Amino acid sequence: MAFIKQESEDIKIEEVFSVKHEETEEQTDLMQLKEESQELNNMEDEHQHFKTGEKLTKMEKTHSRKKAEKTKPNSYFTCLECGKSFSQKRSLKSHMVVHTGEKPFTCQQCEKSFTQMKSLEVHIRIHTGEKPYTCSYCEQSFAHKHILISHMRIHTGEKPFTCQQCGKSFNRKQNLNIHMRIHTGESPFTCQQCGKSFNQKQNLNVHMRIHTGESPFTCQQCGKSFNQKQSLKAHIRIHTGEIPFTCQQCGKSFTQKQSLKAHMRIHTGEKPFTCQQCGKSFNRKKNLKAHMRIHTGEKPYTCSHCEHRFSQKKNLNSHMIIHTGEKPFPCQQCGKSFTQKKNLISHLRIHTGEKLYNRCKS
Repeated sequence: MAFIKQESEDIKIEEVFSVKHEETEEQTDLMQLKEESQELNNMEDEHQHFKTGEKLTKMEKTHSRKKAEKTKPNSYFTCLECGKSFSQKRSLKSHMVVHTGEKPFTCQQCEKSFTQMKSLEVHIRIHTGEKPYTCSYCEQSFAHKHILISHMRIHTGEKPFTCQQCGKSFNRKQNLNIHMRIHTGESPFTCQQCGKSFNQKQNLNVHMRIHTGESPFTCQQCGKSFNQKQSLKAHIRIHTGEIPFTCQQCGKSFTQKQSLKAHMRIHTGEKPFTCQQCGKSFNRKKNLKAHMRIHTGEKPYTCSHCEHRFSQKKNLNSHMIIHTGEKPFPCQQCGKSFTQKKNLISHLRIHTGEKLYNRCKS
């Protein structure tokens, strides 16, 4: 009787499973099916001679295969334009804007449009002045998270972007990209009025003030104006007497940071500015520019008295003394003055008794 009862239960389970199998795949509860299949597998181990167990095992494998097919990578949402795949349909929709050029999100204040809603949200901060990202060190706030991340490197000293040619490191990738132009010689920003090119856009913007005559930065103490903010800052130090940039090796101080950087190359021997024609290198860009005139023959500095031309401004200044009669180099011991510094140096040997050239004794 027990065996008949067990067989009856088996037949009942088979009927239940058949009904379940006839339902659509969407309506099937996979978890319940797994539990039923596990129970029937256990029964199959006890009763190998029953066909019911064999049938259910085969059906379980079919469902597992279908489930596996659903999780294959080709079930991702793929862009038909470029083949890029996404795990979510909404991500594909956002991506399609790249191909269509559509900018459906528009700022109500300035009517600027964006491809993504999050880009619009970030843009809105320009109008609202919102700066939700605050530095934990100095409490300075920023509108963009990536700017905060870059700012934090000032405090941590981290410089993750390194030049592969000279080893110099930077805290921002854009600074590395700009630096690379020193090695490549690239100057992508060109003045439309005079044709002069620059490796940074901001340098072009500053240069344009030469043509416009704009000098927007004015000293509040003496009224002198400048076309660059950094020039005004350097000028202010004339009034304050501040010399904040000091060389750690020799103690010499400078009013401008760029002057200290240029000075440091004396100690390091670095000469990053190289002439493409003869290979000669220089520690300052202005020295390279002056050198290039040897090859071009350019003499941009003209004497207003005799129209004599010079390749370097310092040579013009020395020449002008001929016309003015100025002798700006006085001897501190006897008061005699000279037109050139080298003449003063030679004169000082009279007082020191130094003999630079020793005559050969016969």
